Amino acid sequence: MTKRVLVTGSTDGIGRETAKELAALGYNVVVHGRSSQRVGDTVSRIRQEFPGITCNGIVADLSSLKEVKRMADEIIHRGLIPDILINNAGIIEKEYSLSADGYEMTFAVNHLAHFYLTLLLLEHLPENARIINVSSMIHSTSIDISKLNDRKYFDSTEAYSHSKLCNILFTYKLHCLLNGKNGITVNTLHPGVINTKVLINSWGPIGSPVKQGAKMPVYLATSPEVENISGSYFKDGKKQNSAPVSYDESLQDECWGKSIDMIENAGFKIPDAGV
Repeated sequence: MTKRVLVTGSTDGIGRETAKELAALGYNVVVHGRSSQRVGDTVSRIRQEFPGITCNGIVADLSSLKEVKRMADEIIHRGLIPDILINNAGIIEKEYSLSADGYEMTFAVNHLAHFYLTLLLLEHLPENARIINVSSMIHSTSIDISKLNDRKYFDSTEAYSHSKLCNILFTYKLHCLLNGKNGITVNTLHPGVINTKVLINSWGPIGSPVKQGAKMPVYLATSPEVENISGSYFKDGKKQNSAPVSYDESLQDECWGKSIDMIENAGFKIPDAGV
């Protein structure tokens, strides 16, 4: 049976290139974005270029937990449960702003939305499913979880780096909780310094083409070499160490607990997915 891949933020940049390359390899693809027109355009292009695969689209704004919940419900209702979930979407806000639920925007989109989406889908994932969280090598080397939402401490680049560390903390904690259940793996990666909108708008066009950025997520999604590897950080095509702070189990616990508190305080329930 052909496997299905869901790539968040796949109407542009690394996400779109990843979706295209997986379609080229024969995977069915679910394209996600916040613009219905861009999702529709991307789906149409992939269907035209790769007529042998099934490509579906789903529209949701990850800055709203209500939208994340609706997205998960729609995925389940439409029978679009992925064998491979690639949590790729990412932003960097130059000014302090709040999500629909009152949380710092970069953190809300880059970490909290993907944390919630993953937990909503977790109990529905098939055996040997792969969860892949796109982080960055500029993830923070230190973090105060209690100050993540505090305007006083906001710095654009730091907020991005904190959110990318949270992607890794989430990966390691989820790996421990899953403990090999149903063969599901969860890994995280640095895609490279790639000319995405995030990079260009913040640091300029100093990176490599998006085709290079898709290599690592495609590898983790498809390679038999990593089918039994979980709880790892990948960079430059191989397993590497993330920042020492990311291995602090008490910090992993704190990030997990804070994420759940934020979701529940916004009025949403965390499903019992057996972890």
